[in-house]
Amino acid sequence: MGVVLDRAEVSGAGAAATSSAAPLLSVRDLSVSFNDGDRWIQPLQNVSFDINPGEVVGIVGESGCGKSLTALSILGLLPLRGCKRTGQMMFEGQDLAALDESGMRKVRGRRIGMIFQEPMSALDPVFTVGDQITETVRAHFPVSRQEARERAVEALAAVGIPSPRNCVSMYPMSLSGGMRQRVMIAMALVCEPRLLIADEPTTALDVTIQAQIMDLLIELGTRTGTAILFITHNLGLVAESCARMLTMYAGQVVEDGPVADILLQPGHPYTAGLLGSLPQVRHRKSKLPSIAGRVPSAYEMPPGCRFAPRCSYVQPPCETLQALLARGARHVRCCRQDELTLPGAEA
Repeated sequence: MGVVLDRAEVSGAGAAATSSAAPLLSVRDLSVSFNDGDRWIQPLQNVSFDINPGEVVGIVGESGCGKSLTALSILGLLPLRGCKRTGQMMFEGQDLAALDESGMRKVRGRRIGMIFQEPMSALDPVFTVGDQITETVRAHFPVSRQEARERAVEALAAVGIPSPRNCVSMYPMSLSGGMRQRVMIAMALVCEPRLLIADEPTTALDVTIQAQIMDLLIELGTRTGTAILFITHNLGLVAESCARMLTMYAGQVVEDGPVADILLQPGHPYTAGLLGSLPQVRHRKSKLPSIAGRVPSAYEMPPGCRFAPRCSYVQPPCETLQALLARGARHVRCCRQDELTLPGAEA
C-alpha cells in the first residue's frame, strides 16, 4: 500500500506551530565522532534543524543514516569516552551541548522525554511498571512515594491502559507489546515534557495497534502542547501524523520541509528513491523498485555528495561537498535541485 496524500489532511498535523514563533529546539551543525582505537570516524555531520512549540516533525531514512544517533546526541546519552560532539543545540534558550551530566539529568525526562525503540529492553524486567514510572516522577518533583504512585496511575490511564491501578503492580514481561509501548509513552509523558522524542514507537506492532499508538501520541501532544520528534521508517505514518519531515542519509540531513510538499514533489533524489520503494498496487510479477547499493559506513564516506554512488542523477558537480540550500519553504542538500523534477508519492 502506498502513501496517498491529501494536502488539507497532511497540513493539519502540528498546525498549531507557526514559523513566527521562536523554535523550541534549534540544532546547528551537530556532528558526532567516535574513536575506534586507530582513528576518528564521523557518522553524524553538520546536522541542523528546528522544532517549533507543539510541532510534530518526522525523521526518515534507512537504518544507519543517523536518526537515533541524533536523538541520543540531543539527550547527551553518548559514551563518555572515545566520543566527541560538536555544534549547538539550543532548547528553550539553553545550549544543551554546554551542560554537564548533572545539568542534563534535570532536562532528561522533565523537559525532554524519550520513547526508546524497543520497550522490552528499555523497561527493567525486575521492577514493576509503577516503580519505574514513580522513579521518574520523584527524580524531578519533591513528592511523596504515594503521590508519585498516583501520578503513575493517572499517566497509565491517560495512555488508555485499562485498570491502571492493577497495571502499576505488574511486571513488563506480563504485558503485551502494545501495552508495554503504552507504558513507555506514559513514562515519557508523566513529567509533562515540552519535547517528546519517539524513536520507532510502533516497531513490531500490528497495523491496528500502530494506528492507536500514533493517535494517542498526536492527541496527547495536542492536548498538552508537547512537540514531537518522530523517528521512523514508515513514510505512511509521517504523511498522516507530521507537519514537517527531515530526510537523513549517511549522517546528514538531505531534505527538510513541509510533509505535503516533500512527499508530493521531493527535492532530493534520495527522498524520491524512498518514495519509489514503497509497495504499490502493480501488475503481477512486477518488481518492487529499490535504491541500488547501501548506506556507506562511517569508514567509507564518499568525498562529495554522500548519495552520489547510488544516485541515477549524478553529474560532475556532485563530486564536491553539498550544502543544505534553501528551496522555498524547504532545504535540500543537492546542487541539482533546481534542475530536477523528481517523482513523488501517489497524489
